[in-house]
Amino acid sequence: MSTILSFTILGLFTGAAYAIAASGLVLTYTTTRVFNIAHGAFGMVLAFTFWDFSQRQGMPTWLALVLVLGVVAPGIGWFVQRFVTRGLGEGPVSVSLVVTVGLFVGLIGVAQYVWPPAPRTLPPFLPDSGVQIGSTYVTAHQIITIVLSAVVAAALYLLLNRTRIGTAMRASVDNPVLLQLFGGKPDRVASLSWAIGISLAALAGILLTPVIGLSYFDLTLLVINAYAAAMLGGLKSLPLTFVGAMGLGVLQSFAVAYLPSEGNLAGLRAVVPALFLFVVIVAMPQAQLRIGQVKGIVSAPLPSLPRSVGCGVALVALVAVLSITMSDANLLLVGTAATYAMVMLSLVLLTGYGGHVSLAQFTFAGVGALAYAKLDEPNLYGLLLSALVAAGVGALVALPVLRLTGLYLALSTLAFGVLMDKMVFQADFAFGYNGTLQAQRLSVLGRSFDSTGGYVVVMTVFFVAMALVLLVLRRGVLGRILVAMRDSPAACGTLGLDMRWFRVALFALSAGMAGLAGGLFAGLRGTIGAADFQLFNSLPLLLLAVVCGVTSVTGAALGGLGLMLLPVLQSSRPELAGLVFVVLGFGAVALGRDPNGLANQLFRLGRLLERRFGDRVRAVVPVLPLPGDRTDPGEENAVPLSRLEVGVLPAVPEVSQEVRPETQQEVQQEEVGAHAAARGR
Repeated sequence: MSTILSFTILGLFTGAAYAIAASGLVLTYTTTRVFNIAHGAFGMVLAFTFWDFSQRQGMPTWLALVLVLGVVAPGIGWFVQRFVTRGLGEGPVSVSLVVTVGLFVGLIGVAQYVWPPAPRTLPPFLPDSGVQIGSTYVTAHQIITIVLSAVVAAALYLLLNRTRIGTAMRASVDNPVLLQLFGGKPDRVASLSWAIGISLAALAGILLTPVIGLSYFDLTLLVINAYAAAMLGGLKSLPLTFVGAMGLGVLQSFAVAYLPSEGNLAGLRAVVPALFLFVVIVAMPQAQLRIGQVKGIVSAPLPSLPRSVGCGVALVALVAVLSITMSDANLLLVGTAATYAMVMLSLVLLTGYGGHVSLAQFTFAGVGALAYAKLDEPNLYGLLLSALVAAGVGALVALPVLRLTGLYLALSTLAFGVLMDKMVFQADFAFGYNGTLQAQRLSVLGRSFDSTGGYVVVMTVFFVAMALVLLVLRRGVLGRILVAMRDSPAACGTLGLDMRWFRVALFALSAGMAGLAGGLFAGLRGTIGAADFQLFNSLPLLLLAVVCGVTSVTGAALGGLGLMLLPVLQSSRPELAGLVFVVLGFGAVALGRDPNGLANQLFRLGRLLERRFGDRVRAVVPVLPLPGDRTDPGEENAVPLSRLEVGVLPAVPEVSQEVRPETQQEVQQEEVGAHAAARGR
């Protein structure tokens, strides 16, 4: 009985911290429609800030707490809402997810750069105080945490239901334009919500730090538990959110106490929050279609098939030359870049064309690599079977959330990534705990490629073949359906398109492409382990795909090269390791609203060169088109031949167009003004 009481109190303590974090997450989402993936990262950075104030600089604990919760955290929340997330709630969910994932990675980089890795401890509040309940000793820190969660719940209830600003917050959820017409200030309401939300994230991080320590990743990823609690409340109900957080805390505490610590089920204790999140997402009601809007994006132009084949042959020839002149160590880097580029091609299909976000795409590559190593069939049959296994797993991830879209689908991939990381990949039937598997290099039609150079050329051929298939698909009927589903799901539903099973097939095909890349990567490395496919690796992958251009094959190639260079730069300059994540994360924040990324900047450069130099450039620069070029003049939205000759591509809009919220607001204001003038007459 005493054991049950002890673990119940421990569960209530952790649940209270989860409740504080989840309440801030719900508050920011309900007022701005932006789900902050970086909520835990903000809590982690501010916990480090509190440690810096109280331990490093010697401030009194109460003063450090007031400065962090009352000044620094609200200031950060106001700045983020004002300059980063403003207006994201009215755009596609994929854009807001990418921007907040960029904040996630960037904040981890900030923490690593400002506070380099070193042992740090943060003492609990009133460490020498506590009470005895039976045979269980409850610390003052645990009591303070539970009491603070109740205070936060009561304060938020009073704020939202008994104050004018709370009424404005609830009104901004339904119709911010109407709130503004009645004299409200939606931007001010959103800024206040973000200020309170970030302060609550900071409070949760400070309360949890004495228990789990000052860790860049543990504190950041711990917010997955807050995601689960927030989802139980439907991202709307604060009471249900608190109930879910407390229940999850107790459930996790009992799992640690009573679930086995050895065997294949040993990892089950660590994935209880992820399983809880997945179950809650599956039980969510069907998402309603958002009507009356077209949320399109301007995508990169498509190349003609002959030009695509020509560029692909040129790329294979270039890699063949490099395979002769480069060392094996450098060729391994080239092969790694090809692997990343192939996985990014799967994101071009899923995110660039389909408008869905996967937060665990590299995990699917790990599934393919594991299947390839276990099958021990180093041939095309084994590689294809590995890709089919990964595709089946992708379909299984999307199938339970068949009725849902956008945010819920992305969070289901996050839960899947945690499950694979901490349970499946660590099991004895997979890689084993800190174990590795051997994999042989692929043989094609009986011919083996034992040399690193030859194998890298084969990987490049696979990348080119996947890119060509992807471009052919995009130019066909399926490609047009994908873009239509991305831009206006309501219109597709009105036309009778069954988007649910199409979405499952899209996830399966994307996961199969990633699994194919994972199988080739296993053959390249020869030895693979669970550490090669961690969940966190998927986040820089997604960000670089967006930074370089997630709507084009060229962007995938550039992104693969950039992701390969990241660890090289970090190993050569360890002091810049955190700064690299800062640049990557905040670069994705800056370019997140433009999924064409750096490719779009190249297009703009091409237009600038054409306007500035005109015929002189065309006379000097040879014709060298990029894989993002459209060269068939007979197609709609074709690019003029004068632009093709420059060798750089302008961005050409697709048939979809974006209706800006500002335009809608101006129209409504004009209508109200016209009615008022009519009544005056």
